[in-house]
Amino acid sequence: MRRCAIWLSIAVISWGGAVSADDHAGFDRVTGLAHASRSEIIAPHGMAATSQPLATQIALDILKVGGSAVDAAIAANAALGLMEPTGCGIGGDLFAIVWDADTGELTGLNASGRAPALMTIDYFRENGIDEIPKYGPLPVSVPGAVDGWFELHERYGRLPMSDVLAPAIRYARDGFPVSEVIAYYFGASARVRAEYPGFAETFMADGSMPRKGEVFRNPRLASTYEAIAERGRDEFYKGDIARKIDAYMTEHGGLLRYEDMAAHESEWITPVSTNYRGWDVYELPPNGQGIAALQILNILEAYDIASLGFGSAEYIHLLVEAKKLAYEDRAKFYADMDFADVPVEHLISKAYADERRKRISMEKAATSYPAGDAALEDGDTIYLTVADKDGNMVSLIQSNYRGMGSGMTPGDLGFVLQNRAELFNLDPDHANALEPGKRPFQTIIPAFVMKDGKPLMSFGVMGGAMQPQGHVQIIVNMLDFGMNLQEAGDAARVRHGGSSQPTGQVMTDGGTVHMERGFSAATRRALEALGHRLGDSDGSFGGYQAILRDHDEGVYYGASEVRKDGQAAGY
Repeated sequence: MRRCAIWLSIAVISWGGAVSADDHAGFDRVTGLAHASRSEIIAPHGMAATSQPLATQIALDILKVGGSAVDAAIAANAALGLMEPTGCGIGGDLFAIVWDADTGELTGLNASGRAPALMTIDYFRENGIDEIPKYGPLPVSVPGAVDGWFELHERYGRLPMSDVLAPAIRYARDGFPVSEVIAYYFGASARVRAEYPGFAETFMADGSMPRKGEVFRNPRLASTYEAIAERGRDEFYKGDIARKIDAYMTEHGGLLRYEDMAAHESEWITPVSTNYRGWDVYELPPNGQGIAALQILNILEAYDIASLGFGSAEYIHLLVEAKKLAYEDRAKFYADMDFADVPVEHLISKAYADERRKRISMEKAATSYPAGDAALEDGDTIYLTVADKDGNMVSLIQSNYRGMGSGMTPGDLGFVLQNRAELFNLDPDHANALEPGKRPFQTIIPAFVMKDGKPLMSFGVMGGAMQPQGHVQIIVNMLDFGMNLQEAGDAARVRHGGSSQPTGQVMTDGGTVHMERGFSAATRRALEALGHRLGDSDGSFGGYQAILRDHDEGVYYGASEVRKDGQAAGY
């Protein structure tokens, strides 16, 4: 098999004796690596990978009736806004990277919203507020997702939007059974959001949040989706929905107004990339954090990672130290590029990585790093990817930021508004300083890989500050450790927390390394000996979905996150 010659068939061999089977065992599989939860999904015509099986099936249904990859992605996203409102919804933002097979172009979309005109640093100072709150009316910025849908649909859609949204509308009215992980996050959300107006009425009709297996309905959201399907994007930003949001926010002390909604526009942007061992890895430029993944890969590239072995203390040490370095730049520079001069090309250059790499010691973990010259650990998100029979691929990520966002649930609309404005800095001299009309720093990032000028892989790892770290670990798992698409996602992950942040926090103690249970006690002891502080395995290791294109055979490979409820499926 030609593709196997590239990397798949060498998975077990390339891993060699670096890690024993007992260190990372999970299943008695007759093929592949023991830690993999299942084989990759392989299909010839189309593929979808989402964090909820019903959403995956909706995407496939759209593909089968002639919809494009983008049509299917929007349909799945709408379904997830209903089925997984703990991670996404039309009260939040959206980013996407799209491969257009007809033009041979890779394009990015920034559909993130801006700060309202009334949201100023002076407002918070005058009201004695030192940090933008996590919940309630004050951290609400303009929701960009719906505009993102219509921008994507206008350029790449084939089916009417009414057909695209129809499956989500049916499930919203008829109901769907809540899956296990989502039920857990439903319960967690209620503890801090039930007090906000409209939340309980929408999500707690019987006095409690939906439980696993319970059939949940959201007729309010069904009506909102129907209005958007019938009257288009302007219904959300300039019509009755926008007016209802304005009235609700005005009544409850929020800053978002109709005028902010009406002024919103998404932006088509060019993805940026670095080459890691022959793969061109693409991310979107700030206001998101995607280039942090590119910075980390550039730093790691000079090391013989494969010889260190997956699960070794040496590899994890390098990964963590490279992350610390990149996140110092993230804290200093990353911001809305309409308002700040972000030196993207410099930050992702190989020469810059060479300079930053010199600060890493193999003998000791650093407690702090300076940024280069030139409370983000939370957050929940959905990532999905779809590929169609014509070779189009879309990498899409969408979020309310902190799970169910601000908790603010306007009127009878059936969705929560995001709390993304929490991520502004109230220091007026900082690149990410709050300004009206400015987009806040964003954690959500889609990713894409090209090889030899052809689209290879669409993937993402949802989950706050974990996302760039997750992207890097997927790429390293595949290229350095020879894992296949599913094995790369199932492998135990590392998450470093406590880095300096674009909101103003500064790392002085080296942060904390959280490790999943698949790493050996010997590795943990070795990391502690290097000065790393280890934390519990707390479940915050992201959610992975991916599609890979095998151009030789003309098929797609799909993988889905074992840590979520999701599914990859094709036809």
